[in-house]
Amino acid sequence: MRELLQNPEVVRLLSLGKDGLLFAIWETCYVTVIATFFAYVIGLPLGVLMVAGEEGGVRPLPRPVMSALNVIINILRSVPFLILMVLVIPLSRVILGTSIGTVATIIPLIVAAFPFVARLVEASIREVDKGVVEAAQSMGCSPLQIIAKVMIPESRPSLISGFTTAFITILSYGAMAGAIGGGGLGSMALNLGYQRRMNIILWVSVVVLVILVQIFQSIGTCLAVRFDRRIGPGGKRRRRKEVGQDIQKERKIPGAM
Repeated sequence: MRELLQNPEVVRLLSLGKDGLLFAIWETCYVTVIATFFAYVIGLPLGVLMVAGEEGGVRPLPRPVMSALNVIINILRSVPFLILMVLVIPLSRVILGTSIGTVATIIPLIVAAFPFVARLVEASIREVDKGVVEAAQSMGCSPLQIIAKVMIPESRPSLISGFTTAFITILSYGAMAGAIGGGGLGSMALNLGYQRRMNIILWVSVVVLVILVQIFQSIGTCLAVRFDRRIGPGGKRRRRKEVGQDIQKERKIPGAM
């Protein structure tokens, strides 16, 4: 036991300084939360717009505008993250004043994540029953009311599941950022574990990342089930008629003509 605690790899892991495991976990979670927040600030409206603004949507937009949005989102999604990160690093230098370190990876993470978030939101919104949207339109609801009080609430379980997927994806992107100067668990695993052949640090970093993913996935799954109208008390799936009755009770939209 004494020999294990005297091992330089273990000493570095247990350190409370910037080279320690706890600080690396904090950096990883901090960057992931900030990047996910801003990715949704950009991606959520875009995802809703991709559905609401299409032909036959609640607020159709000109076809060239929708085509341009689709092209931009598809281009950003098609670029591998490491290449995109190298291309966006100068933008980090302009906005944050630095291109090295943990904070500098936030901008590339946002740029890489918001197109992915937009597509996740778009897929979730498309799951909403068109009959429910048409009923809201027949009641005289404005497009904004339909989006805020019908489309988003009805797709809530799918949106939560998509949020969990996006969060875990950004977490993995953040770990990859360690390859080009980012901090966190990815930097610890690559720079200390792999390059310096400190196997304990490498494997501990990987295990911690797996544990974080399992925790966030479990929380997201529980929340998605919690907000799913189709799941009743005790986890039993409710009948479609019962779900429809609940929706009708909640369908009173203030301000509708």
